[in-house]
Amino acid sequence: MTEKLLSPLRTRPWPERWLTRILGVALASAAYFGCVVWTGASAPGALVLELLLLLLAGYFGHRDDLAWPLLLVAVPPAALMYITHPEGYANWPDETAWPQQWAFATLVIGAGVLVASAVGRRLRPCEEEESAEGVLSAHGC
Repeated sequence: MTEKLLSPLRTRPWPERWLTRILGVALASAAYFGCVVWTGASAPGALVLELLLLLLAGYFGHRDDLAWPLLLVAVPPAALMYITHPEGYANWPDETAWPQQWAFATLVIGAGVLVASAVGRRLRPCEEEESAEGVLSAHGC
């Protein structure tokens, strides 16, 4: 069971690959809605969202190529933040600053996802050495 959940996606059949990626997009979107939209954009909700996105990015960084976590984990919350802006943040005092705030938040989310996915990628088992099969490597084989 853990082999199926932690093996690289490139070794899995294509329906499983794409279902896993779709599930990642759904989880990132659900995390955004659950932590930001339904809690009213509170600070604890944003911290929980950050933690959930970092965990998802680490998982997809461990299983997939480096660009996929950015597309699967960072893009859905950024797009939803942009889409839900008129409803959730229309009463902010400085409405003209919204594009800069959105761009900054998107940059922070994207950078965090890239770092977490790179860490997850470095914790992959070595594939080059058959004698050390299943051993985690901190140097990224």
